[in-house]
Amino acid sequence: MPLPPAPSKRAALLAPDAYSLRAAEEPLELLDPTGAPEPSSANEPIARKLPSNTRPNGRERKSGPPSPVVLRNEAPQAPVAPSPQARRPREDGPAAVAPANVAPVASKRRRNAGKSTYSGPARLFVLDTNVLLHDPMSLFRFEEHDIFLPMIVLEELDGHKKGMTEVARNGRQTSRTLDALVAQQGGDMTKGLKLSATGHQSARGLLFFQTEPLDNALPASLPQGKADNQILGVVHALREHHPQREVILVSKDINMRVKARALGLNAEDYQNDKTLDDGELLYAGALALPQDFWTRQSKTIESWQSGSHTFYRVSGPAVGQFYINQFVYFEAPGEPSLYARVTEIRDKTAVLKTLKDFTHLKNAVWGVTSRNREQNFALNLLMDPEIDFVTLAGTAGTGKTLMALASGLTQVLDDRRYTEIIMTRATVSVGEDIGFLPGTEEEKMGPWMGALDDNLEFLAKGDGGNAGEWGRAATNELIRSRIKVKSMNFMRGRTFMNKYVIIDEAQNLTPKQMKTLITRAGPGTKIICMGNLAQIDTPYLTEGSSGLTFAVDRFKGWPHGGHITLARGERSRLADFASEVL
Repeated sequence: MPLPPAPSKRAALLAPDAYSLRAAEEPLELLDPTGAPEPSSANEPIARKLPSNTRPNGRERKSGPPSPVVLRNEAPQAPVAPSPQARRPREDGPAAVAPANVAPVASKRRRNAGKSTYSGPARLFVLDTNVLLHDPMSLFRFEEHDIFLPMIVLEELDGHKKGMTEVARNGRQTSRTLDALVAQQGGDMTKGLKLSATGHQSARGLLFFQTEPLDNALPASLPQGKADNQILGVVHALREHHPQREVILVSKDINMRVKARALGLNAEDYQNDKTLDDGELLYAGALALPQDFWTRQSKTIESWQSGSHTFYRVSGPAVGQFYINQFVYFEAPGEPSLYARVTEIRDKTAVLKTLKDFTHLKNAVWGVTSRNREQNFALNLLMDPEIDFVTLAGTAGTGKTLMALASGLTQVLDDRRYTEIIMTRATVSVGEDIGFLPGTEEEKMGPWMGALDDNLEFLAKGDGGNAGEWGRAATNELIRSRIKVKSMNFMRGRTFMNKYVIIDEAQNLTPKQMKTLITRAGPGTKIICMGNLAQIDTPYLTEGSSGLTFAVDRFKGWPHGGHITLARGERSRLADFASEVL
């Protein structure tokens, strides 16, 4: 292998291949045992590696992991860095000690698949029971790091395995996964079980069980019989027994993490279930074009007419921010406004299609017109037969349910595009539960569908108003006959064909529940998910881990899906003011 080129920049700016161990090791073979240089030719330079705390320019490195660097015409001064296997001995199980000259580097654990950039010794994560009940696949989400399960966690898993709830199903799945890991051929529980034995190659660490009692020295004020305190005692004992390794408690329980930090223990939330770290990063579905957009595009723009829509083919740096079915708008004083949707992206060019104006009465949808820019975007998505999946997010009073129902009634009763409307929602109460509800499935769902009744009353008010009481009753009966209210508990295994499905309060769904509902769609079915991420009532769900956030992020850029975040409330001035100040 030829020698790598001499670095011409600072070590931090070199290409990754210049840092590889192989490139630094092989030139060292040119040195004889006495340490004298032995080049293969008169003009061939001699390679060596600088000490880990030295830069190529001779200055001392202040911080950061050691990096092998190849220089020319220098005598050897430092040995080759130890291999990753030497850094992470596995013979002693969780008590494996890293070499003294390798310090752990504090870096945030990545949730995305791929090669980890962590260069220190493997950490030891102690999982709380609620993490396994929340995500049974959490065992395989920690990359090259190790996992430790206290005995009390296995005891709590056994107590949650009965029942038909999602928690019980997750508990049973976790138990089956642990059984498969324990049954691996050649496995030794005292030395650790390979997490990759069941096919999860991204999990390169080991799984350890508590096989012996661990002495802990927790304060006497903490009740020793409580499961949380026993787990804290295990974490404390592991940290005392293995000071060379970083022992971290992973729990979804906030109070558990607070108690751990009060005792001086490392504790983290389980981050892998979060689609986004910050709710502000959620895809909004609309993008404002810069003020100089048209002046930049004046020479390269191409436009044509097709029916009632105008198409523009544009290029430039702004195209890199576009997604398929994303709405773009241009508003500037003294200039005509543009409201369009991205229909095609090819290389550095994009095609924009102008929208239908639903603010005008002639384009009213079941008597409903849009009152702001975002509502017009939403109605364009809801009325487009090529869009199969629509997500609407927004605060209270932005018109999500009203627009979805009006679009559904128009396409079911007028256009005959769908056979009926199916509406469901997560039955999570805001306050105290009132107990069991009598009647059939639809009657039990009645109290949860107050939003449906309120909006239907408004939509039916316009039709049949001149026909008197009989006309209004006939209209209500016709509308009711085409709307079915279903419970989410009985959705598994169903297939909806040519249906218009509305999922209300979708922010209270987990990603797994969202997947279960969306995969019910058959040929010709359209699904609308609506929710307000500021009104999550389900325990352990946040804005970053909600099923609505999960769906918005995963369907971003799909040619048959669209999303819009509604910003302005149109319910009443009282509701708008309350949303701002309360």
